[in-house]
Amino acid sequence: MEVGRYAPSTTGRAHPGTLLAGLLCWLDARSRGARLVLRLEDIDRQRSRPEYVQAMQRDLAWIGLEWDAVRVQSEAAQQHAAAIARLVERGLVYPCRCSRSDLRVAGLRAPDGGNRYPNTCRGRRLEEAGPEDALRVRIDEGRVSLRDESGADLSQDAAAAFGDPVIRRRDGGVAYHLATVVDDAREGVTRVVRGRDLAASTATQVVLQRLLGSPTPAYRHHLLLLEAQPGEHGHPKLAKLHGSVSAEALRSVYDGAALCGVLAFAAGLLEAPEPVRPRDLLPAFDWSSVRADDRVLAWDGSSLRVGASSAELQERL
Repeated sequence: MEVGRYAPSTTGRAHPGTLLAGLLCWLDARSRGARLVLRLEDIDRQRSRPEYVQAMQRDLAWIGLEWDAVRVQSEAAQQHAAAIARLVERGLVYPCRCSRSDLRVAGLRAPDGGNRYPNTCRGRRLEEAGPEDALRVRIDEGRVSLRDESGADLSQDAAAAFGDPVIRRRDGGVAYHLATVVDDAREGVTRVVRGRDLAASTATQVVLQRLLGSPTPAYRHHLLLLEAQPGEHGHPKLAKLHGSVSAEALRSVYDGAALCGVLAFAAGLLEAPEPVRPRDLLPAFDWSSVRADDRVLAWDGSSLRVGASSAELQERL
């Protein structure tokens, strides 16, 4: 049986982008008869809170999403530690003292807009690790050939594009890439459906899968919901819709079915934003009906307005 998963980070309340990603992942899995796991990613020690974990489940259920299993990522700490130990045994792990400011100073850009790590600490031995050092895994250069189900080329030389990835953060917590790979293998995930902002990290995760002997799932990356924010010289810039409106604010205006309809309309699954439940969308669901371009949304405190595609808005600027 195919297995899908939806894995939102619990560092705040759900927002429209979170809910749309959950809806598309749910529709993909249910349309294929796949098992679907909700994985609540709570390993960010600074920002994740128990109340956010609980609220995320309530917010997803509010628009009509249900799951075959629910996992809390921090409960797999033993499996994460075992994976790091396996990489240590192979001599691939080294301590890194570089901070984010150090990477900014280096000025090397990565495909996701962040800073590429120049492998500064590769020569350090694990025995030299200090209490505030991160751990990185040494990966070989070489192009990973990979294609998204949508047809997008995800192929990349992860080592050249990003540098050696962190597997344990400076605060001692397991890093995102390693936790994701370990958790997907643990659940037997065969399909990963997620926003296209994560597409650039796929090759790095495939490299880690290969190092750990884990299978590579099929990937599909979908549109994002964006908002216009103030930019330079008075021209707006587009940014991922995130903190400007939470599910808590949306609940004061919409019921679950009405919001589900707005999200389905934004994704191209409805011709108008009418109240609907996920199960009502299921009979006609097909990825060919989902818009490929990002959509711009605006929240005025009383409603979500679905605007132009990101490409159309950029042409107007």
